[in-house]
Amino acid sequence: MIDRDDATPARTPVAAGDDATAARIPAATYRLQFNHQFTFADAAAIVDYLDALGITDCYASPFLQARPGSLHGYDVTDPTRLNPEVGSPAAFVDFAGGLRARGMGLVMDVVPNHMCIADPGNRWWQDVLENGPGSPFADYFDIDWHPPRAHLADKVLLPVLGDQYGRVLENGEIQIRYADGAFTVHYYEARFPVGPRSLVAILEPALAIVKERYAEAAPVVVELESIITAIGHLPFSSETERARVRERQREKEVAKRRLATLVSANPDVGAAIETALGALNGTPGVPQSFDRLEALLADQPYRLSNWRVASDEINYRRFFDVNELAAIRVERRRVFTAVHKLVRRLVEQGWVTGLRIDHVDGLFDPAGYLRALQRHVASAGAPVGEEPARLPGYVVVEKILEEGERLPSEWPVHGTTGYEFLNLLDGVFVEAAHGDAFRALYRRLTGRDERFEDVLVTAKKLIMLISLASELHVLAWQLDRISEQHRWSRDFTRESLRFGLREIIACFPVYRSYVRRHAGEVAPADRRHIEHAIREAKRRNPTTDPSLFDFIGDVLLLRDPQAITDAQRAQRRRFVMRVQQLTGPVMAKGLEDTAFYRWFPLASLNEVGGDPRVFGVGVEAFHRANEARQAAWPHALSATATHDTKRGEDVRARLHALSEIPDQWETAMTRWRALNADQRQSAEGLTVPDANEEYLLYQTLVGAWPFVIANAEEERAFRDRITAYMRKALKEAKLHTSWINPHQEYEQAIERFVEAILAPGEFRADLETFQRRIARAAVHTGLSRTLLKITAPGVPDFYQGTELWDLSLVDPDNRRPVDYASRRAMLEDLDRRAAEDPAALARALLASPVDGAIKLYVTSRALRFRRDRRRLFEQGDYVPLPASGERAHHVIAFARTFDDQAVVTVTSRLFLRLAGDRDVPVGVEVWRDTALQIDDRIPRGSYRDLLTGRRIRIEGGELPLREALADLPLALLSKEDAR
Repeated sequence: MIDRDDATPARTPVAAGDDATAARIPAATYRLQFNHQFTFADAAAIVDYLDALGITDCYASPFLQARPGSLHGYDVTDPTRLNPEVGSPAAFVDFAGGLRARGMGLVMDVVPNHMCIADPGNRWWQDVLENGPGSPFADYFDIDWHPPRAHLADKVLLPVLGDQYGRVLENGEIQIRYADGAFTVHYYEARFPVGPRSLVAILEPALAIVKERYAEAAPVVVELESIITAIGHLPFSSETERARVRERQREKEVAKRRLATLVSANPDVGAAIETALGALNGTPGVPQSFDRLEALLADQPYRLSNWRVASDEINYRRFFDVNELAAIRVERRRVFTAVHKLVRRLVEQGWVTGLRIDHVDGLFDPAGYLRALQRHVASAGAPVGEEPARLPGYVVVEKILEEGERLPSEWPVHGTTGYEFLNLLDGVFVEAAHGDAFRALYRRLTGRDERFEDVLVTAKKLIMLISLASELHVLAWQLDRISEQHRWSRDFTRESLRFGLREIIACFPVYRSYVRRHAGEVAPADRRHIEHAIREAKRRNPTTDPSLFDFIGDVLLLRDPQAITDAQRAQRRRFVMRVQQLTGPVMAKGLEDTAFYRWFPLASLNEVGGDPRVFGVGVEAFHRANEARQAAWPHALSATATHDTKRGEDVRARLHALSEIPDQWETAMTRWRALNADQRQSAEGLTVPDANEEYLLYQTLVGAWPFVIANAEEERAFRDRITAYMRKALKEAKLHTSWINPHQEYEQAIERFVEAILAPGEFRADLETFQRRIARAAVHTGLSRTLLKITAPGVPDFYQGTELWDLSLVDPDNRRPVDYASRRAMLEDLDRRAAEDPAALARALLASPVDGAIKLYVTSRALRFRRDRRRLFEQGDYVPLPASGERAHHVIAFARTFDDQAVVTVTSRLFLRLAGDRDVPVGVEVWRDTALQIDDRIPRGSYRDLLTGRRIRIEGGELPLREALADLPLALLSKEDAR
């Protein structure tokens, strides 16, 4: 039972404002990746460490029952149970109780969009496969039971076979087996239920065998005949009337129990069944022997097919293009209730204090879902009625905002998981003045002269032509029916409508719009995005009749023709909602998983939620964005790394440094290409790698190169990580190889090239020399970014392990185990040394940053202060502090003020130019006349730097940086006489 309440908070969790009923706002979150390698017990063992670090809330990956062996938990098979591989209910209570005892919270990752259907442990899906539309769970999943393909009526297409269906069948790879009264279809490890009425085709031959041994009136014969008769009278799977569904569910289980009892009591029946199955399952080499098996399979509410069929004919909505993840319909109340049953209980019992909603754009009606969620978790007996006046639960959504896009203000959430903050914060460490230079050198070095917007549109079209072709086909079919509603549109052909819809979706500038089913009009932001897509589609297709795009635009913008019926209007609204559910996956697969791997002048800009065309963010723009965030979404997460980021935060910091030195970078690239010319490989007449792939590889090496490679084992491990990354990057680019059609020879050629250039030699020595200076600058960037994240508006979020340097690459590289024992020991040592002389400690750590202790030191000091001054950061004003003087361009500073409390954050940026030949950019020689301009909102008096212990007085209108940054290139100045 998950209801033990024997842990008492040591510290009372603090909520925003004075209202005790308001949501508990975290001061800082820490993401933990749960799986069989990191369990509740493992998490419980580090709660004290996270508390000591200054974390207030654990932010847990999904921990409900998932596919066995899952390393991430997003492949949920049963949302009503905890994942036994992560731990028992008692282990969960121990972990959550440990958090509660320390006044800490738990933010739970909820997956409302989809379930894993590849595992037989998914009881809901298995019932659907057994009973088709007549399953009580048929409406749980987003299945089109009447798709355009008539042969799939009342069936689910299952694209699970490794070859063509006929070959698989006649090879004997599909077999029917019996166990405990039930029959199942087996295809290697996969298994599927046999519909109950189909059992007649198995049991009648078995009955004939039994009759050869027993008299007609024998009890065993009579019972088996009675079972067959009962099965034959079951309601068909196509019957969906509630009483008939209940009858089928009840009677089929009765029949199974009777059969199991009969077989158990009489071995002859079991032997007869096995003999019948032997004949049914066919004999390889004898094609006609499989006819009866084929007929039985055709009678099922599903159709087994080759996995390649999915892109064209699949008739259940998926999570993106992943066949194993089927969409669920949480817009239906009973589905919503079932999916959130355990979530609600954990919230009501106080074990879970916040929710993170995965892939909110995949929902049919995100706003409606979020309102229902807030009502659902508000209290045990809350009626479904009016929307609550405030946000009863802390909720953040995984939502990617494109450049200039805003989170809908009416959503009852506290904000996003922070990708927009990640890219804003990263951008301020990129030298914006060098954008044109980088794009030009990229063209020269790779020969690619295309605009990113063209790369993106091409990639999105590719996705709709291949992996999401079925979804587009269904929408075109629906649009064709809509076109028949009015004489002005009925001449558009289905093929032309599919073309037009594909072009518009390819030009859609954001992940999705949020038109609601019962809305009378389209919101201004959505209207702008839709109209932009229409205009761009017309521009890119000058030979296409513009009226085609106008018609589709009218449907999307809810401009209905006169005299249509309510049913026709509802048909149009359903179409719009479905289009919105497709634009997100198309954008995600086209942008994040294709275009980002094709075009990368500066690869650190190719990040989730980012736009590689936006080369840097100015300090003033950074401040304006933070002021807006404080006003609109002060409690959104502030992320710098997640399980989905393309590169670790300190890999990106290194690549940011390249933005300062375009000429040196081009020279190094030219030199390296020449040094490695003889190592290039050949694969079917292609040179491997091509110029673009080689450019990406060198950026990856500069970004991920370890501070120290101590031995051959570490060297081999790094090489393996790079080859794995390049293999994935090439498949995502889909130019020379892909996940669907892997080009093994090309991938092996890349691996040989990587292995050859990383062997000791001239290139490697040159690379290490070049990257050493880059890595040093990135150390300072990492520290400044950490301090900005902790003190800026929002809730700072730390991905597991990133309190030390994060040189990981895209998943699964960023899911490697974290060594918490060494981090705990390091933090304890830092606390001991800081108590003696914090300034000396800070200088020593900065002088030797390889082990990451300096990052842990800055993180822990800032997080603890934030936890102790929660109101200051949750409600305090954000005051930008401009700089003046020779190095003003290198300064980012602001103050947070609340009542008589004040803290000043001072950081630096663009360190290659700032530091010059110095290892550490501090003191008079660096900062000279540079000073912060202190306005009247900042209280005067004595301040203490929480990182060094140095005391500084702010008295006039300026704060000289040669004083504030005498020991470190960053400072956190707290007013001493205020609490």
